[in-house]
Amino acid sequence: MLEKRWCHWLLTCSLLFFTSSAFSAMWTVTYPRPLDDSDKRSEYPIALLQLALDKTGVNYELLASDRILLSGKAIRQLKENREVNVVWSMTDAQRERDLIPIRIPIAKGLIGLRLLVINKEQQDVFSELNSRRRLMTMSPLQGDDWPDTKILQANGFNVVTVPDFREGYTVLERESQVFFPRSVIEVLPELAEGRRENKFMIAPDVALYYPTAMYYFVSKSNPTLARLIETGLQRALDDGSFDELFASTYETVLADLDINGRQIFRLENPLLPELTPLSDTKLWYLSESQ
Repeated sequence: MLEKRWCHWLLTCSLLFFTSSAFSAMWTVTYPRPLDDSDKRSEYPIALLQLALDKTGVNYELLASDRILLSGKAIRQLKENREVNVVWSMTDAQRERDLIPIRIPIAKGLIGLRLLVINKEQQDVFSELNSRRRLMTMSPLQGDDWPDTKILQANGFNVVTVPDFREGYTVLERESQVFFPRSVIEVLPELAEGRRENKFMIAPDVALYYPTAMYYFVSKSNPTLARLIETGLQRALDDGSFDELFASTYETVLADLDINGRQIFRLENPLLPELTPLSDTKLWYLSESQ
């Protein structure tokens, strides 16, 4: 009996020490550096990550990686716990096996709500996209290692792949009958960059949607950081600050893009992991019933 009490005391002390250490230490949280200062797509994920860490009360510094890391490279480096210790990315089963996913969709599933960017010179070709059958005659552009590529292929599309999103716009300029499905959280900053709106436009009246989530991921060797970020996100959800940041970032954007006035073609997502919290409606902008 004395030995059991001794073991219990040691365990309790260890847990208290571990918790105290986590909150007293200075956490250096490193994320992938954006392509350049004009790449605005990282602003919201960084702001939300900062909000989550603030909610935990830990001491931390939030830093960009020393070099630019594209999505695939960032995931590989994170898996090896090198250069970065947090990455935000669209989920799939493989990424959830390789890393620790924090299953709170940081953009409420908007990463799967896609508008069709087209070459303005091809506007007539895309003027009557009033059926999925018509849409299937066109070829979408996507990244070589993006989960979206496999999703679109599984839904019957003939996907043209590119190494990164900027190359996608290069191909879009020279190829005919192709479109670039871009998330509603990406499309406007991308078109504004380098005045792309002079050459490209969003196809009117239509959108694609497939259920998916963009999560924060951390290395399997860093479960404490995963718990800290999850705790902070949950606290931000509970006190409403998560929704406030989301609304201030995207409410006007969604209105400007007239999401409610578009015909939305829903696609299946065979890559969606089973533990995706689809039933928790507060985590999603579009629920499965909408």
